[in-house]
Amino acid sequence: MNQPKRIDGRRIADDQVNQVAHRVRALTDADKRPPGLAVVMVGDNPASDVYVRNKIRRCEQAGILSVEHRLSEQTTETDLLGLLGDLNQDEQIDGILVQLPLPKHLDEGRILKQISPAKDVDGFHPVNVGLLGIGDKRALVPCTPAGCVILAKEELGDLTGKHVVVVGRSNIVGKPAAQLFLAEDCSVTIVHSRSSNGAELARQADILVVAVGRPQMVDASWVKPGAVVIDVGINRISTEEGTRLVGDVDFDQVAPIAAAITPVPGGVGPMTIAGLLNNTLTAYEAREQD
Repeated sequence: MNQPKRIDGRRIADDQVNQVAHRVRALTDADKRPPGLAVVMVGDNPASDVYVRNKIRRCEQAGILSVEHRLSEQTTETDLLGLLGDLNQDEQIDGILVQLPLPKHLDEGRILKQISPAKDVDGFHPVNVGLLGIGDKRALVPCTPAGCVILAKEELGDLTGKHVVVVGRSNIVGKPAAQLFLAEDCSVTIVHSRSSNGAELARQADILVVAVGRPQMVDASWVKPGAVVIDVGINRISTEEGTRLVGDVDFDQVAPIAAAITPVPGGVGPMTIAGLLNNTLTAYEAREQD
């Protein structure tokens, strides 16, 4: 068995943020305004609160203007849609992010469609989903799957001809990840809950991306020796000592046979925020060119 290699998502994300900071500094040195990101959070979700604080901290590091809107749990859909309409028109704001999940009385689909596609830095608007599907470079793409591609390229370089198996078909990770790896000239298979031979298909992967939201579901029987494993899951489980975070991959089983694997935490998670900053700068540059 080989010595397992952890893919250091924190270091790679730091590099991404530093690159964004360098480009933003060039803008402000030329007396241009910095890119602006508005983060909207509805209600009090402790996990979301941590994510939002991390996003704002990273914006400050990169020199991106961050504007936070914290709304009460009882906020009406009309009021939230109105706020998003105002942010769409705000010339200082290039990216809008609505922190999910939303309270149950709000229609998530309707809310996300209210965000201008040009400011949709999460890449969830149907316009951006469609642009990604046809390979249009103008698409703002979801940050987590974009981070998965960067991590794979960091480890393997050119991905041409690699067989990628994506476990999970969500609109947020699985489907866009498949599209992004196709754009890298990979062969892509999607495994999902209705697949009759999921583990067998997964064992064919050069690159295995797992995003199912089930703690430690993927064990060694799913992984080809020498594969690169990218674990998108983040789950909190109970232990004798309390609780701990684990991925969708059983790290202890899989790491010894993988060529490289992302840990949880410290793998894909930091890349998601780095992708958000990249998208905000991309949205800024597109608006400035119009």
